[in-house]
Amino acid sequence: MALKNDLQVSNCSCSGNPVTNAEYMSRQEETESNARSYPRKFPCSLVKARGSWVEDVEGNRYLDFLCGAGTLALGHNDPEINQAMINMISSEAPLHALDMMTPAKDRFVHKLLSLLPQKMQGNVKIQFCSPSGTDATDAAIKLCKTATGRSSVIAFSGGYHGMGHGALALTGNIGAKEKVRALMPDVQFFPYPYSYRCPFGLGGDAGTRACCEFFERTLKDPESGITKPAAVILEPIQGEGGVIPAPVEFLQTVRRVTEELGIPMIVDEIQCGVGRSGKFFAFEYADIVPDVILVSKAIGGTQPMSVVIYNKALDQWQPGAHAGTFRGNQLAMCAGTVVMERVAQEEFLAEVRKKGDYLREKMIALKEKVSIIGDIRGKGLMSGCEFVDPKGCADSLGSLPASGEIAALVQKRCFENKLIMEKGGRHGSVMRCLCALNVSWDELETMIGIFEKVVIGVNDEFTR
Repeated sequence: MALKNDLQVSNCSCSGNPVTNAEYMSRQEETESNARSYPRKFPCSLVKARGSWVEDVEGNRYLDFLCGAGTLALGHNDPEINQAMINMISSEAPLHALDMMTPAKDRFVHKLLSLLPQKMQGNVKIQFCSPSGTDATDAAIKLCKTATGRSSVIAFSGGYHGMGHGALALTGNIGAKEKVRALMPDVQFFPYPYSYRCPFGLGGDAGTRACCEFFERTLKDPESGITKPAAVILEPIQGEGGVIPAPVEFLQTVRRVTEELGIPMIVDEIQCGVGRSGKFFAFEYADIVPDVILVSKAIGGTQPMSVVIYNKALDQWQPGAHAGTFRGNQLAMCAGTVVMERVAQEEFLAEVRKKGDYLREKMIALKEKVSIIGDIRGKGLMSGCEFVDPKGCADSLGSLPASGEIAALVQKRCFENKLIMEKGGRHGSVMRCLCALNVSWDELETMIGIFEKVVIGVNDEFTR
């Protein structure tokens, strides 16, 4: 309460400082880049946060089901994480160490390595990167190009790997690339299984098999026109692409084919990893061993951190081949170790799976009541609800056109009802759940209640 009172005093209108959300938004409009995005959807100025809740300068409380785009695995201001960082600051330990060794780094590294599948342990190395996941993507591509001597990379439609110049070249979203010419060359995109909007017009198991067959036959075809790549990169669960889990058969096929052809396989776990899927790594559902794993977001325990974990055989680059001033973020290593210790517990992961299944059951039941929801999908606490135009023409699979307009209205109404959720997917039509992994059952019920009320109301507007 003292914190709130102090903020109210410092923001009083007599001092000339803003006191309302609108005033803060106006000041942000004057000073910040036109590239900013979240304030346009959530026009508020936040001053407090704890667990799954945030509070703005006007005293409004919001249930946060975005949580830093999945960064806050244990929610805002988790007491154990905060105390670990306070202890580090109080100890006079170095908070910035470039890539030099520290006890905090040693603890972080060995904890992370211990969580890898047994088949990988003892056969990997770690590269700490600049804080964002996009740098981990760039580092992994440089690593694989160096190790193989090859230049091209295979990515998948719908994938998202970051906004850096190299990572953006591997990202499926065309809108983000249209104004940025001459991105990294030699990137080939393959179809990714998406049953509701199958790229082959088949759907279901048949669509998955078609993606598998196309991938294998094309890479093994001497007349395909595609030279052997330096790497294949994919997300085990596409996030920004609309929460699309890769079927086990597809992940296993990609792994088998890349092994047969000597192509490094990179799995991007930046959003779907660190327990989000109900397993510590989402690729574990397929029981595969990738060559490279990209980790960021939640691994830093609220602090900026990105890491590349890779097979020792790829460690062909020279000292300084990939660097970054802030790759020695000691607070992130300290906080991230706490996250790993808690999230990796099997009982914790089982609870994530249970809550995710329950949420999707409720969403599927809601889908039966309305005509604006086309599909519900996900794993663990990474769920997607795809909105469609009920008056549009269905495709050959019976799927209605994606509706970014309806999803945007649902998002706006959710915010008005004090629920923060983000969109994604084709045309921005998919509302996504990226809540704290330790969200309570009561908070889950609150979210479901708000979401159901909003969706039913929007459905009535569009179908009347």
